[in-house]
Amino acid sequence: MAIHLYKISTPSTCNKAVHSQHHCGKGCNARGIITVRHRGGGHKRLYRKIDFRQNTKDIYGRIVTIEYDPNQNAYICPIHYGDGEKRYILHARGAIIGDTIVSGT
Repeated sequence: MAIHLYKISTPSTCNKAVHSQHHCGKGCNARGIITVRHRGGGHKRLYRKIDFRQNTKDIYGRIVTIEYDPNQNAYICPIHYGDGEKRYILHARGAIIGDTIVSGT
């Protein structure tokens, strides 16, 4: 009898609130049959949910890294807020890793 080793899905390894799979049609209809030519292939991409509103007020956050987002053709920054929340924002010009930001208006 074989021993099965499973990968543990914890909040540190799988952050579903920030990432989701980007579904691209690739020229297929609802039945999965290719109906449009020259639309297939490409690299599988994750869709990163960007927080455009930044509606949490007066909570400090720290820029962790600066990443390139191929879906939006822009650079984004994952932010770790003081209350434990993690979100992506668009990279502001001049912001570097480790900077502290305050969200809200």
